[in-house]
Amino acid sequence: MLNTRSTMAVVCLLTMMFGGTVMAKEDAPDSIDGTTKVGAEKLVELMQTKSDLVVIDSRKPSDRAKGFIEGSIGLVNTDTNSSTLAKHIKSKSTPVAFFCNGVKCGRSGKAATIAVNDGYTNIYWFRGGWDEWIAKGLPVSK
Repeated sequence: MLNTRSTMAVVCLLTMMFGGTVMAKEDAPDSIDGTTKVGAEKLVELMQTKSDLVVIDSRKPSDRAKGFIEGSIGLVNTDTNSSTLAKHIKSKSTPVAFFCNGVKCGRSGKAATIAVNDGYTNIYWFRGGWDEWIAKGLPVSK
């Protein structure tokens, strides 16, 4: 039988092993107030029709290193704030699209929410993200 100290060690070990995985697998919300949710085709259309569109890749640098949407800017959600947004986005009405790895990734949703709360008014959220982009066979830059 395990003593209290051994039980605590096992619980801590299991939490370290599986806790992050469980948390990372939470679906992104279905929608975010103040944003327009778009799919891959709509993002391509926006990129073709809105010359001032800024596309923000909220994924970790290690994910981005494997490939990214051409012209996108790597800005992980944990580095997204008023000053980093202002550095990349001309004005609060400039169209901006956020994406991350897909519906199991909450990074772009968090970044888009930061932009909404900071007063940006023309925000698109590509919820399907990188997973959808790849599944549709769209071009990738490295």
